[in-house]
Amino acid sequence: MATAKETILRRIRRATRDVPEGERPEDVPVERGYLLRDEGTREEIVARFAENVAEYRATVRRVAGDELRSAIREALERRGVRRLVVPEDLPEDWVPEGVEALRDGPGSRLTNEELDASDGVLTGCSLGIAQTGTIVLDAGPGQGRRALTLLPDYHLCVVREEQVVGLVPEAFARLEATVREKGRAITFVSGPSATSDIELNRVEGVHGPRTLEVLVVRGRPPAGTG
Repeated sequence: MATAKETILRRIRRATRDVPEGERPEDVPVERGYLLRDEGTREEIVARFAENVAEYRATVRRVAGDELRSAIREALERRGVRRLVVPEDLPEDWVPEGVEALRDGPGSRLTNEELDASDGVLTGCSLGIAQTGTIVLDAGPGQGRRALTLLPDYHLCVVREEQVVGLVPEAFARLEATVREKGRAITFVSGPSATSDIELNRVEGVHGPRTLEVLVVRGRPPAGTG
């Protein structure tokens, strides 16, 4: 009796038997008729991003740059956050007084137990995608390593309006250099972690934060705030 591996390989060989030897994937032109760029206005794109993020049961608030610090403080107070995980390079004044910052970096990594026991995590992001309401993390400035946004139960994420692109192809075009040159792991976040695998019942917080809150910032924060 053939093993599962042997069966799969046999099917692959059968399906590709008409492919000339030596042919490479890039040798075959592929028609790409989808849109590559969103022609909407900047306001339309950002508004669509906020709307689609909210569709995933995330909390979304749009704020001006000079309101960012107070918006972070209000969000954390509302959640009752006292011990907050932050990337090592997150601006210090993003963390309100009275909140203990648990900074994580290459020289001082928090354990999984410490991440799990925290009240939440605060990060920036790499991109936002309006088409799908997705936040992209690439371990760049203000984001930290992947575990920071997977283990805490609450994620507060800051997205600047200029980081929001309209379409998925635009996002991949921007991320290409990150993947090819820097080799960073990329995480796509569309709402709080959830699954419906078990008896089709929605369960949140299985593979990441149970609660996602997003601050979409218009304009640059004041000097000294990142």
